[in-house]
Amino acid sequence: MTAPGTRGRPSGLVVGSLVAISFGTVFILVNSGGLAAPWPLVLRVAGLLVAALLLVWLVRVARQAPPAGPAAEAAGFMDRRYWLVVALEAVALFGGLAVINGVLHRPAVAVAWVAVVVGVHFFGLAHIWRMPRYHWLGGVMTALGLAGFLAYALGATAPTIGLISGVGCGAALLTTVALALRATPTPRP
Repeated sequence: MTAPGTRGRPSGLVVGSLVAISFGTVFILVNSGGLAAPWPLVLRVAGLLVAALLLVWLVRVARQAPPAGPAAEAAGFMDRRYWLVVALEAVALFGGLAVINGVLHRPAVAVAWVAVVVGVHFFGLAHIWRMPRYHWLGGVMTALGLAGFLAYALGATAPTIGLISGVGCGAALLTTVALALRATPTPRP
């Protein structure tokens, strides 16, 4: 992965943006459902609209901005360190969810745990791919996950935790894509 600000389209921009748009949208769709009407509909429509606009923008950028280097797009995903981060993330994610749901019987904080684990995994990716933007994304998502745990400790309901840790993380992912696309140089017509 090349750092933002390099000539051409940063490697991983297309794949990374597609992943972030997908997961960001899922975070919003899944975690807004428990809120009082009309908020689930408002948040879901807004999330889908933003995702659609980001997809159009991504296609435009991908067509106009040449890749920074040949075959660089997939290179980051072939790195063993990437797969180590993903493996550790999977173990932490599913192991933690098993404890939260099966042992502690606290499903309300499951989304907070997901936010923390996914947030922390971005720190590893930021280091491996030399992408400082991922440090910010990891920090925001981790903080939103911790905020969900804190809200739970203070008596918040599952929908409130879903809003903080779930919808918040979805918004963070979509915002990160927008920032990455805005920072990608494209030729002017």
